[in-house]
Amino acid sequence: MSENPIPVKLTELTAISPTDGRYWKEVAELSPYTSEMALIKTRVEVEARYLIALSEVGLVRKLKPAEKERLLVLGPSMTIEEVVRVKEIEETTRHDVKAVERTFREMVAGTSLEDVTEMIHFGLTSEDVNNLSYRLMLDRAKREVLVPALDKVVDVLVDMSDKHKATPMLARTHGQPAVPTTLGKEMVNFAFRLNGQVRKLAAFRLTGKLNGAVGNYNALELAAPEVDWVEFSRKFVASLGFEPNLITTQINPYEDDAEMFHVFKLINGIVLDFDQDIWRYISDNWFTQEAKNGEVGSSTMPQKVNPIRFENSEGNVVVANSLFEGMARKLQSSRLQRDLSDSTTIRNIGVALAHSLLVYKGLLSGLARVNPNVVLMAQTLNEDWVILTEGVQTVLRRAGTEDPYSMIASLSRGQHIGKDEWQVWVDGLDIQPDIKTQLRGLTPETYIGKAVELTELAIKEIKASRNS
Repeated sequence: MSENPIPVKLTELTAISPTDGRYWKEVAELSPYTSEMALIKTRVEVEARYLIALSEVGLVRKLKPAEKERLLVLGPSMTIEEVVRVKEIEETTRHDVKAVERTFREMVAGTSLEDVTEMIHFGLTSEDVNNLSYRLMLDRAKREVLVPALDKVVDVLVDMSDKHKATPMLARTHGQPAVPTTLGKEMVNFAFRLNGQVRKLAAFRLTGKLNGAVGNYNALELAAPEVDWVEFSRKFVASLGFEPNLITTQINPYEDDAEMFHVFKLINGIVLDFDQDIWRYISDNWFTQEAKNGEVGSSTMPQKVNPIRFENSEGNVVVANSLFEGMARKLQSSRLQRDLSDSTTIRNIGVALAHSLLVYKGLLSGLARVNPNVVLMAQTLNEDWVILTEGVQTVLRRAGTEDPYSMIASLSRGQHIGKDEWQVWVDGLDIQPDIKTQLRGLTPETYIGKAVELTELAIKEIKASRNS
């Protein structure tokens, strides 16, 4: 049996990861932030900004405005040929950051910056560059792609909540009929939960370090003792938008990444909860799905319109959260002052974010194709008025009736009471006439408590949090 040939070209059909293959079009917007090319460009960006910072403390000659501008755009404007050059050098160095440093030197050769090339990567260890680069990538992907996608989810749920804040529906606890609620209130529950975590994610501040091989500025202090390297580090890291972490080994501890990953896990868990609820509502025909011409729901059952978008969203939660959990668990431990096991682990942030993006886009796609079946929901709500007995026993408690719960339970548990039977049932209760009058007017549509008010309150708070 001959060996399988290695594909010559990486395409959506030859990619091993589904995020680079089948789902590429859905997650391609993450590529500028989390791909190998993005990592290389971000490393060059950090090295260039470091060179500028060295100039500002006098270790590099004063740079002209045009030279600073060139350095600031050097990483972001790298061409594919320049990125490929880094990979070519890495074939020899077998060290990715050293390959970046050497490519950086080539990029400034023959320019007015050629005289400062020896100060590139001055006194740094690769982890000084890496910890800042990966966090820049994560922070930018979060800010530019993930948070906007999540805000869209919240917006859709808020719109649905507002539109149906007074649409009554039957709530279930333990899968059994409980008491009435409204569709808007149930939708806003998820919008409110999601928005709370998304705001935490949006405001989350990562850390950064720049302090040498074991965190003590050894080489920097020896070569340039006149510089306050602790203050230099603090200022440089803060300039990138991070909280300076001054006490580290070679590795900037990953508690900040792990904490952000946990926020993503919480968000994805909320979406999973929603996916499963909406799946049940579709199963009960409380939500109907739009059928698209030409689409196939089943290879053998032509009548079917399956809730595959919500199911795909649910499946991607499992993959994304498994990656977040695995990375958080591994990254927090490193032997002595460092080992390299974190390096291969942290490279998977893009994959975890991609599966998360598929979660949110799957949910949005599914919501765009479903509509509440308010007629059936109302019909189901009115099938059994026994759901009103919670209110009955509570009213009787206030009126002083002895053990009304047991009294109502003996008359209603396991029974089914329709609209017409309700009046007869209420008339048969041994209660005061004024209370009977109150209960005769009670209906499933009106027994919704503060559902409308709570929905409006939640929407108001969500909007306020977005504007703050």
